Amino acid sequence: MDNNVKISTPSSVSDILLKDEQEVIERIFNHIDNGTTDLGDTVWQEPVEHYRSQQRFADEIALLRRLPVPFCPSAALPKSGSYLARKAAGTPLLIVRDAAGVVHAFINACRHRGMQVANGSGCESAFSCPYHGWTYNLDGKIKGIPGRAGFPDLDPEEHGLVEVSAFEKGGIVYVAQVGSISPEFKNSCLDYFAPEQEMFEEDGFIDQANWKLLNETAQEGYHIKSLHRNSFYPYGLDNTNLVDTYGANSRIIFPFRRIEKLRDIAPHERRIDGAVTTVYHLFPNVSVSVLSKHTNLVILEPLAPGLTQWVIYRMINRQTDEHPITLEEAVRDARFVNDSGQDEDREAACAIQETVTTSANTHLTFGHYEKAIVNFHQHLAKNLDK
Repeated sequence: MDNNVKISTPSSVSDILLKDEQEVIERIFNHIDNGTTDLGDTVWQEPVEHYRSQQRFADEIALLRRLPVPFCPSAALPKSGSYLARKAAGTPLLIVRDAAGVVHAFINACRHRGMQVANGSGCESAFSCPYHGWTYNLDGKIKGIPGRAGFPDLDPEEHGLVEVSAFEKGGIVYVAQVGSISPEFKNSCLDYFAPEQEMFEEDGFIDQANWKLLNETAQEGYHIKSLHRNSFYPYGLDNTNLVDTYGANSRIIFPFRRIEKLRDIAPHERRIDGAVTTVYHLFPNVSVSVLSKHTNLVILEPLAPGLTQWVIYRMINRQTDEHPITLEEAVRDARFVNDSGQDEDREAACAIQETVTTSANTHLTFGHYEKAIVNFHQHLAKNLDK
């Protein structure tokens, strides 16, 4: 872990930033004044084969099933009976909050003939398979079987929904499809959302690009002036970033030009809210992007070597009596993100996907300006080698 990141006992993402807020502002000003940015110390070459290989894709899916990966924000399951059903790493999963408020994760397959017992999201007291009506409680146990006499040897205790490991902390629900979630991982998880933050939107779409290419677009600011000349660049700074890594994860801070207004404020009175965008990359395929009025939890679900599904949950940022945030402000902030560069990032990743299937390059190169991406690939390679 980098010694520069003060994340020992945070209570939320805001607190992570607040603990070193003055240091962060000074680091940004130093970069602006000196025309510099945070640098890595390694150049990484990633074979283009890793963006198109079916075997590599299968290995990455297997890894995503082994690792604890964020599935949704806790706010997506606001009360007992709340559920979400979607695929993760190719597996249909059902996440539900039971009557005691505990989150469970199940493979979304009836134990009779394998039909999925839930779709989308909502709130239920039980789940009934639409095929033959087998019904399951919120804890996954069988509640009822129509025509029970037709299954004389069936043991109900052994035919509940198949449960996989789930863990909830800091406003995020994590799921590991294979094995258990270690105490070390649980203890290392930061609190990315405050309990009072509400989810106001769920979104998603599919891009014709490898999930890693899309993942890489949000982890460096070296491309801002070139790719976002008329969108984000008028508001933000080119290649002026703070990049801190903690284990396989990273924090990238993108300053807005308006941070200059803080120079005339006494250091102890400076507040960075609204002056930067902060992106936390949660290894391997998730990011938390903290913007002025809202925060995105983005999950990149690999569908094929050249196909990725975005799953996006949008939350209103933490509010105070002095700075209340309205739904309208959060929605407007979210639209600004799309208009100020996200669509351009997606288009770039899709364009690169078309070239990694050619003989133009044997590898993609990530230099010192792309420290967070190098950290990501180093840990991906390490985990795949295990």
